[in-house]
Amino acid sequence: MRIAPAITLSPEQRTLLESQARSRSLPVRVAERARIVLLAASGQPDKEIAAVMAVTPKKVSRWRKRFLALGVAGLQKDAPRPGRKPTIGTRLTKRVVTMTTRQQPANATHWSTRTMAAAVGISEASVRRIWHAHGLKPHRVDAFKISNDPAFAEKLEDIVGLYLDPPEHALVLCADEKSQIQALDRTQPGLPLKRGRGATLTHDYKRNGTATLFAALNAANGEVFGLCQERHRHQEWLKFLRLIDQTIPPDRQLHLICDNYATHKHPKVQPAANNPSLQTNLWDGAT
Repeated sequence: MRIAPAITLSPEQRTLLESQARSRSLPVRVAERARIVLLAASGQPDKEIAAVMAVTPKKVSRWRKRFLALGVAGLQKDAPRPGRKPTIGTRLTKRVVTMTTRQQPANATHWSTRTMAAAVGISEASVRRIWHAHGLKPHRVDAFKISNDPAFAEKLEDIVGLYLDPPEHALVLCADEKSQIQALDRTQPGLPLKRGRGATLTHDYKRNGTATLFAALNAANGEVFGLCQERHRHQEWLKFLRLIDQTIPPDRQLHLICDNYATHKHPKVQPAANNPSLQTNLWDGAT
C-alpha cells in the first residue's frame, strides 16, 4: 500500500495558508490548494481529502507533492505546459524565411502574407507568425548609399576621432544649415490661453519669405552658435565663419566639421578654411 508523504507546516506557513484558504480576493483555485495542503498537514490521506473537497485523489496528490517541492509559492500558479505540437515543421519555416529574404514574387515588388501563404500552402496567420519570430518586414525598404569617395576611410577616421578624442586646447564644432525656413504670419491675431480654452490661431496665414539658419554645435558641451540669413550662399557662409572666428578665444584651435555642400567648397571659402586658426574638415553627411 502506497503512503502519501507527510507534510509538516511551520507556524508562518500555517498562518499564511489559513489566510489564503479564507481569502475572498484570491483566485478560487489558490484557496482550494491551500485547503488541500492544510488537510494533508493534519494527517488525512489523499482519498479522504478528495472526498471532502469534491476533487480527484490525483489532484490532491499533485498539490501535496508541489507544496513539498516548492512550498507556498508553488501553489500560486500552474506548472508550465508543453502546449500543442507545432503543425509547421522546421523545414517549412526555413522555406518561408528563404523565399522572403532571397526571392521576389511574380508581378510584385515584395511578398505579402497572402501571396506567401498561397505560394507555400499555409495560412496567412502562420506566415505572419514566422515573419514576426524572425524579425522579417518585407513591406519596409531602407535606403542606403555607399560613398564613392576614395578617401572615405580616412575622413571617417578623422571625423570619428574628433568626436571621440578631440585634441587638447581645441574646439570641435559640427556645422550645418537649415534652409527654406518659411517666415509665416497669421492673418489675424490669436487669442491667448485661458482657463477651459487653449490658445487659438487662424487657419490661414501670409508668407513673409524664407530664412536660412546657420548653426554650429559644440560637441563637448552642447553649446550652439547660430546666425539667421535671408539667403543661402557662400557669402552668408563666410559671415557665419567670421562670426565663429570672432567668438572663440584666439588661442583655441578650431576644428569645424561640415558636409560637402557646394557653398562650403566655393573658391572664396577655401582661403578662409585654410586659415591656420580654422582647421575645417569636409565630411559628406549624406553618405
